[in-house]
Amino acid sequence: MAKLPVEFTTYTRQLMGDERFERYLQSYEEETPVSIRLNPRKPAGMPVDAEDVAWCRNAYFLKSRPNFTFDPLFHAGCYYVQEAASMFLDEVLRQHLSEHSFANCLDLCAAPGGKSTLLRSALPEDCVLYSNEPVRNRASILLENIQKWGYPNCYVTNAYPKDYRKSKMKFDVILCDVPCSGEGMFRKDEATIREWSPQNVEKCWRLQRDIVADAWECLNEGGLLIYSTCTFNTKENEENIRWILDNYEAEVLKVDTNPAWNITGSLLNGFDEPVYRFIPGITKSEGLFICALRKGKKPIVPSHGTKCSTPWNKMFHPMEQSVPSHETNWKQAPLCQIALSYPQAMAYLRHEALVLPEDTPRGIVEVCFLGHPLGLAKNIGNRANNLYPKEWKIKTTHIPNEYEPILKEI
Repeated sequence: MAKLPVEFTTYTRQLMGDERFERYLQSYEEETPVSIRLNPRKPAGMPVDAEDVAWCRNAYFLKSRPNFTFDPLFHAGCYYVQEAASMFLDEVLRQHLSEHSFANCLDLCAAPGGKSTLLRSALPEDCVLYSNEPVRNRASILLENIQKWGYPNCYVTNAYPKDYRKSKMKFDVILCDVPCSGEGMFRKDEATIREWSPQNVEKCWRLQRDIVADAWECLNEGGLLIYSTCTFNTKENEENIRWILDNYEAEVLKVDTNPAWNITGSLLNGFDEPVYRFIPGITKSEGLFICALRKGKKPIVPSHGTKCSTPWNKMFHPMEQSVPSHETNWKQAPLCQIALSYPQAMAYLRHEALVLPEDTPRGIVEVCFLGHPLGLAKNIGNRANNLYPKEWKIKTTHIPNEYEPILKEI
């Protein structure tokens, strides 16, 4: 077990209580749960001997962690590897957006893209999703995951929250999965333990309030703000929710849950609003805090479009203008699809040239694995040049000879 900071253990034991904290410590001796979420737009089968993630549609716990790098269907966007607690967002949306036919949505701190891909799957088809990441290199990773997920009506942006506020754009749903001190990720990523300090907690809760203040100005009346962190302390969680209620006309929304999920409520004395905390060792997950709030007292009135007083390309620096499915991103006309074997698919993902069947037409073709497009190649006859984005290529030199499927057809 990793050595936890003394200041963290002292505070968190007092916060959780002895029994709950001991169960949390015990989780460090247990296997970390592995969960994936299937892409409804790219059905490719079901995981074998898997357990449902009860609070999310199309999501499953795997028995063990495979090497996802060696599965072409992972790179094709057929599923996303996501921590189970983060998928509780699906339950929030299911309960509070089910009656609406349209929503404009902003994921304000979106990289690497797990919650954005969940949003895109859960929200109505005709909604528009803006996925934003202020850090440039993280925004590139976000773009890759959004493209591979393959839904229309998505924009990926690289801007600060204040830029969205200045743009005057309005949204029906805003997700603030804010930067935090990362206490909920300690057992998964030891680097977060080394980076933790009381000073960082103080820095985080102040930054989180600045982000919420910008987001609130972008939210339509009656709109839904979803606030989440992957940390335990109340300064970044309950105390920030109380700050929102003290400074804005907001209502905390209840999310009905099953007691068997073992989700923990508020841990701040005197604060009894419905908030939801996932604690390793108690809930089958890593750590997460989430709360849903409505702006004002009226339900969402769908905006049916965003408005911006300043031209988009002057206000922001989009990673891409529109991000449709990466299978159809380059051409409007259908492309000839070429099936690849497993060794060929892995060679393609390593950005190697291919030799395609003799009857393959010259020019741009789409290469597929088990019926799912991986990307494009330019067939010039004796070989096909690889058009897979170089920044996405697999760098490992060891590739299995045979395909061990994570998803099997049913």
